[in-house]
Amino acid sequence: MKTVDVGSLLDDGGWGGYQKLLVFATALTIVLDGLDNQLLPPAIPALARDWAAPRAAFANVLTSGMVGMMLGGLIGGFIGDRLGRRMALLGSVVSFGLLTVAVSFTNGVTMLTVIRFFAGLGLGGAMPNAAALSSEYVPRRHRAAAVTLTIVCVPLGGTLAGFLGGQILPQWGWRVLFLVGGIVPLVLAAVLLKVLPESPRYLASQKLRWPELSALLRRLGHDVDRDATFVDPTERAVARVSARELLEPEIRRDTLVLCAAFFFCLFSAYLGTNWVPAMLGGAHFDVGTSSYGLLAWNLGGVAFAVFAASVIMRGGSRLTMLTLAIGGVCGCVVLAIMPIDPQSTLTVFAMLAVTGGFINATQTTMYALAAHVYPTSIRATGVGTAVAFGRIGGVLSPYVGTWALNGGASHYFTLIAGTMTLTVVALASVRHHIPRVSIVRAAGSMAAEPAGH
Repeated sequence: MKTVDVGSLLDDGGWGGYQKLLVFATALTIVLDGLDNQLLPPAIPALARDWAAPRAAFANVLTSGMVGMMLGGLIGGFIGDRLGRRMALLGSVVSFGLLTVAVSFTNGVTMLTVIRFFAGLGLGGAMPNAAALSSEYVPRRHRAAAVTLTIVCVPLGGTLAGFLGGQILPQWGWRVLFLVGGIVPLVLAAVLLKVLPESPRYLASQKLRWPELSALLRRLGHDVDRDATFVDPTERAVARVSARELLEPEIRRDTLVLCAAFFFCLFSAYLGTNWVPAMLGGAHFDVGTSSYGLLAWNLGGVAFAVFAASVIMRGGSRLTMLTLAIGGVCGCVVLAIMPIDPQSTLTVFAMLAVTGGFINATQTTMYALAAHVYPTSIRATGVGTAVAFGRIGGVLSPYVGTWALNGGASHYFTLIAGTMTLTVVALASVRHHIPRVSIVRAAGSMAAEPAGH
């Protein structure tokens, strides 16, 4: 009976078509996560009109969703490490799909607030498990790109939300918008239930599931006996997953500063996604154009994050991510001092795309950084905890955004510039950034490095 080192097999193996298909399938769940999460902001003007409610009334709705996402990130990460990333991810997709459909039947702010909280549980739980799955399907040299290209689908989903809002809201209304946004994830979940396998590194830790692991590794192109035994010496075993594992001396500092980085960056990102349409509406842009402002903000994020992923593969994450975060600060400063009005639509939308690009790219590459810092045994828990701290920023963003918009666009963008500056400081303090490719090659093998680093 042959013993197989799963860690070495995956870390140094090939990057074939099946692995790319699996990353693509995982990424689709995050496209729809981003879609359902960002359907509400472009719909707020229509909801406010139909229900005769002030804009400020929707701060509680946005906050309830953020609280749900914060708790969902913690719960989803824990479930992923205990019961498997696949089960946790698909459960999250079904959850937020059903509850997004339910939004289309609401008739008031209170009911919407409750539904968005429970939808947030699913939306938050999807993210850490998608990041863990993507990182564990692929070889080490492509890991950062795989995770980043998965999480970049959040702004891609936001782009789709802005586009659908601009197309559906004027003609069909907000109920149809949420109905469409909920049905699509349910269809995808049904498909992925058949085709998406569990993480091979998670399966390696479950002896009863080794036959399933053997079949998966053969499909990934590895020559593995059906009765092989498996070890993963690069990953330390954890008898019971606990948040205390995140504060072990080797990773304590990175855990703390990653939580801070996620907090300030997601605070900035949600100030954008939650309030850019309202900010444009307050500057006398019409409803359809305001919705396309969200599209511009997110579309820039997609382009910048894809580019950043390719740079990180060769140049490492420290300089790349600091450059992105500093770019976000500079973009906000420009938006704070320039005129925001319909006469400057092209310039305003171009700057929204650039600034949203820097901020969203910083956010998405942080998932790859977190997946790099933590070993497989606590990876979903580690990513989920960092993201949960980021959601605290999201919880604050609706109220702070309302306050900032009372001071106008200049006040609003100055605030985001400040929170992105704090993101720069936190990212600069991370010890175990993704190394440059030359350093990885010189190291020869990840087994020679600390687990997860």
